[in-house]
Amino acid sequence: MPETGTPTDLTPTVFVLYGATGDLAHRMVLPAFFQLAQRGLLPADWQLVGSGRGDLSHEDFTARVHDALAEFGPHPDEGPWEDFSSRLRFAGGGFTPEDAGSLPEVLAQARADLGEDVQVVHYLAVPPTAFAGITRGLAEHDLTTGARVVFEKPYGTSPESFRELDELVLSVLAEDQVFRIDHFLGKEGSQDLHVLRFANGLFEQVWNAEHVRQVQIDVPETLDVAQRADFYDQTGAMLDMLVTHLFQLAAEVAMEPPLSLSPADLQAAREAVLAAFRPLSPEDVVLGQFDGYTDIDGIAADSQTDTFVAARLWVDTDRWHGVPFVLRTGKKLGGDAQRVSLLLRRPDGPVASVPGAGNVVSLSLSGEGAIDLRLVTKKPGPDLALAEARTSLQLGDVPGGDPLPPYVSLIHDVITGDRSLFTTSAGLGSAWAAVQPLLDARPPVQPYAPGSWGPAAADELAAPCGWLLGQHED
Repeated sequence: MPETGTPTDLTPTVFVLYGATGDLAHRMVLPAFFQLAQRGLLPADWQLVGSGRGDLSHEDFTARVHDALAEFGPHPDEGPWEDFSSRLRFAGGGFTPEDAGSLPEVLAQARADLGEDVQVVHYLAVPPTAFAGITRGLAEHDLTTGARVVFEKPYGTSPESFRELDELVLSVLAEDQVFRIDHFLGKEGSQDLHVLRFANGLFEQVWNAEHVRQVQIDVPETLDVAQRADFYDQTGAMLDMLVTHLFQLAAEVAMEPPLSLSPADLQAAREAVLAAFRPLSPEDVVLGQFDGYTDIDGIAADSQTDTFVAARLWVDTDRWHGVPFVLRTGKKLGGDAQRVSLLLRRPDGPVASVPGAGNVVSLSLSGEGAIDLRLVTKKPGPDLALAEARTSLQLGDVPGGDPLPPYVSLIHDVITGDRSLFTTSAGLGSAWAAVQPLLDARPPVQPYAPGSWGPAAADELAAPCGWLLGQHED
């Protein structure tokens, strides 16, 4: 990956945050900007312009940002609030192809403050239904030249809507101007997949079908959807998680070694393996809905929205021929985790059976990330009995480390122009092609009890190994 710049050599930048008064901006984006300021990772000269329908003054917007940081952190008292707040502006009146509100005037003033040779980053922290209108507006108001544009997921809610949005975006922007965020790729654990595999011969040698019997990507959640019911009921777990986060993680595991770790080579390797995903068979997918979902305010009594999805994915490359990738996520399950695990085959030799799940190489993507190993050892004592031993390397404990939360990492990459961890048009097209059979013949939604691990039918997808979480965990 390219070296990142320092504040003194980064181009002066104006960030335009669409949806600046919304929930996503307050919970994730604005706290990430403040952490970048705390860590000295923003350009020496920058401004952040919030765009919204209201007519807030700059001072009122600054007060809202302060309140957002006080609620979601880091607290303004913990960082350079005085300098940070002095760089905040607000452009009201909304933003449409027909009317840009006060944004042109505010941008003109920012250019006067920072100099004409300024980089503009447009960040769309808005519902997916607003992507097309803002994209057209950027072209209509001549705001695309040299700009970078960040799109949140989901980038499309169906193959058809993806193609329509993608054609529009690429008609007004070059692909290298487009940054489609999938925050799971920004996690320290996800990024460490590259280094664990390609910098350690111990793991690279077993990263194939000869040594791996199953790959599990498991992201269970104990949370419900009450806070996001309107959004969630229009998408569900399959569209919100499977075609986005879980597919991207599967591609990270399954990619062929890139020519280098440069952004272009990493993206090319990810695109190539996504294109090798076999379209999912409805028989290889289980959808579920937790009991009580339809009792949530705003949810129809007959809603068939899936709050759980498990899938068995096949990657049609020589490296992974015959190895099932089993993916699982859902709400109100029996635990919280974000884990990628490679279950290794039992070696040929005199050991007839091994305890537990045997040898497992696992990465936890939660928090600062961890690399976990399960090894079969002799149980201490007079008899030759086998036992399962576990060890864990916490990535946050690596000497000299300074882990970045996902949004902080990805926004920093936008600033420096590093597209390594961003999805591409071709890669997303392949992901939608893989899920198309489920949209054509959607499996029935099966009920499951809150606090369980989902519908019992999902256990069959992980057979004969069984899910590590919920079956092989203490």
